[in-house]
Amino acid sequence: MPLDLMFGPGIVFDMTHKQDGEEIGVADLTNALSKIGVQLSPGTIAMIRTGRDRFQGQPDYWKLGTGVSAAATEWLIDHGVRVMGIDQWGWDLPFHHQIRRSKSEGRNDLFWAGHLVGRRKPYWHIEQLRGLDALPAQGFDVGIFPLRLKGASAAPARVVGFLYD
Repeated sequence: MPLDLMFGPGIVFDMTHKQDGEEIGVADLTNALSKIGVQLSPGTIAMIRTGRDRFQGQPDYWKLGTGVSAAATEWLIDHGVRVMGIDQWGWDLPFHHQIRRSKSEGRNDLFWAGHLVGRRKPYWHIEQLRGLDALPAQGFDVGIFPLRLKGASAAPARVVGFLYD
C-alpha cells in the first residue's frame, strides 16, 4: 500500500437508510454528495457509514449489511478516491445475499464484485470500521496506519479521524 495514500481529507457517505441486502449504487453516492454540497477530489478518503458497526461482536454480524456495488466502487475510483472504508463486516453484500442474487439472476459474476474492481483499477478498502457516526460528513482528515505484512492480501490497520477547529 502506498503510504502517501494513507492520509488525506475524509468524507462520510451516510448510507444508514440502506436495508440489509440492498446494494449501494452510484445514485446513492451522488445523492449523498449533493446533500452535503461537496465534490470528490484526488486523495479523498471515502468512508461509508451504514451504522452496522453497532452489531460487531454479535454472532450474526457477518449476515447483516448492505454492500458497495462494483459500479459504485469504480465510480469512487474514477473520481479520485483510491482509499475507502465501510463500518460493516465487509465491502460487498453479505455472502448469503450474493448467493441469493446469483441464483435468482442466473449470474456468476456477482461474487465479491466490489472487491474484484481492484483487478482492473487499483484501490484499497477498509472493513469493520467503528465510530463513523462521530465524524462530520466533511471537514476532517483520515490517517490509516496498516500493519506491514509481506505477501498478504489484507492487514489490520488503525484508522484515525483528525478533527480541526
